[in-house]
Amino acid sequence: MTNLVPRSAVKTLRDRAEADVLIIGGGINGIATFRDLALQGIDVALVEQADFVSGASSASSHMVHGGIRYLENGEFRLVQEAVVERNRLLKNAPHFVKPLRTTMPIFSTFSGIVSAPWRMLVTHGKGKPAERGAALIKIGMTIYDIFSRDGGAVPRHRFVGRKKSLESFPEMRSDVKYTATYYDASMHDPERIALDVLRDGKIHGGDLARAANYVAAVGFENGAVQLKDKTTGEVFAFKAKVVLNASGAETDITNATFGNATNFMGGTKGSHIVLDNPELYKATGGNEIFFEHKDGRIVLIYPFKNRVLVGTTDVDADPSQKVVCTDSEIDYFFDLVHHVFPGIILDRNQIVYTFSGIRPLPSHDDTAPGFVSRDYRIERTQLSGVPFLSLIGGKWTTFRALAEHFANDAMKELEITRKASTLELPIGGGKNFPANAKQINKWLAANRGSVAVDRATELLHRYGTHATEIFAQIQNGEKMLEHAHGYSQEELAYLATTEQVVHLDDLLKRRTHLAFLGYLTEQTLQEVAATIAKPLGWDAAKQKAEIARTAAILRANHRVLLSQTGVADIGTPVQ
Repeated sequence: MTNLVPRSAVKTLRDRAEADVLIIGGGINGIATFRDLALQGIDVALVEQADFVSGASSASSHMVHGGIRYLENGEFRLVQEAVVERNRLLKNAPHFVKPLRTTMPIFSTFSGIVSAPWRMLVTHGKGKPAERGAALIKIGMTIYDIFSRDGGAVPRHRFVGRKKSLESFPEMRSDVKYTATYYDASMHDPERIALDVLRDGKIHGGDLARAANYVAAVGFENGAVQLKDKTTGEVFAFKAKVVLNASGAETDITNATFGNATNFMGGTKGSHIVLDNPELYKATGGNEIFFEHKDGRIVLIYPFKNRVLVGTTDVDADPSQKVVCTDSEIDYFFDLVHHVFPGIILDRNQIVYTFSGIRPLPSHDDTAPGFVSRDYRIERTQLSGVPFLSLIGGKWTTFRALAEHFANDAMKELEITRKASTLELPIGGGKNFPANAKQINKWLAANRGSVAVDRATELLHRYGTHATEIFAQIQNGEKMLEHAHGYSQEELAYLATTEQVVHLDDLLKRRTHLAFLGYLTEQTLQEVAATIAKPLGWDAAKQKAEIARTAAILRANHRVLLSQTGVADIGTPVQ
């Protein structure tokens, strides 16, 4: 097998194997910290042992939210920060982050009004929560509105009774007493947000900012981190004045690799399924349905892109083991849908994709997983005089604020003062993104050239204002792919060569939404592999190997059994 395209990102690390800061972990928090440090003009490098955003960061509920349920934990600081960061993302990443109307069905009036404060103040999350009634939820939403005042980014909540609730949601359980509707935000393409943040870091940092995927930290010797190129097996030493461990749920595993035993983490597994069920999609009325299931867990039914995302579970997990969505979790998801919409017909054949990840939560003893703090902290250790800072916790919504704190701690070690802020910094294609239909039309007229309006509009919403780069590739026409829904040869070739694609699944799962929406068939894999073969230097044997690798990953990790035609089928995960 041959790959004629050199791994230039790895070569850059190997040729100049030193930096002020080395970040280990290319999830959203590591990437955001990379961007922040690059903005300060600091020599910073980032390595990720797999693909960028391929761990917990790609297993989210696709929400940007303040975490109204964290109020019950007494985490007022986190909720306030998360709401402020949500509002900032609506402004800084308007191409990917949009207001999300969220409705909470409520089936009692006063339940939980005493037990919730008791859990917060006395038992600290131990035991099963009592049902949360309208009075308690009203108090929580009022507090949430107060935290949400920043900039008036989203409307305030409203309560309605049973009659109006059923008028809006006729498929909802007839014994619903109230519905409460409020706004958070959605992120339909979290992986693309992270890639935009990574790209921003490279632009801000220039030659001082280097990032490589498929490079693992495998040891620490003679004051240097040992890095291994996963594509070639080559190991080389890399020296840094400060090392930041942003490897999420694997933080303790990473530290152990360095001979630095820690016991910081206690992550929990969260799974989701994606359904192609038009009846359920319609029943939501375009609202995310966010509610309490029978076991007291807060769960969601979330419609977008003509699919419905259902989640999530929250069970203790071993980060050294692969996690997949299980049969029992699928049963749980079907049960939670019927808890709110009892008449909706569900079938496993409607599942087009499943995914799981391990939340990077702190160790939590006997605290119930759902009540483990989603806040973050940074722990300092030291090896051979080199400071190692480990990140514990964190959530998607707060990545910018978290990265600011992480970067500040690194700069404190370097005795460097911050010179720039990310507070108002647009993210990637969110820069100069048109705010309304009139502005969109004006922007398209100025930038699309010969690209058809409908296609240009699609690309604008897919990439933000970075769509101009795709426009440049297709000014003389493009060849739409037959089996890769909505993508062209030119577009995928451009992504493959500019976004550090190493494997076929990198493109299908994280550079596009083809896998997530269930558009993968055997023909899709063959067509896409053939499309990117030339730009990536793949011969026939390499294409065949990448197709087989991707098919195995889809089956083992996402329960997807590739069909000859149509939407992929869901099968039993390979153990």
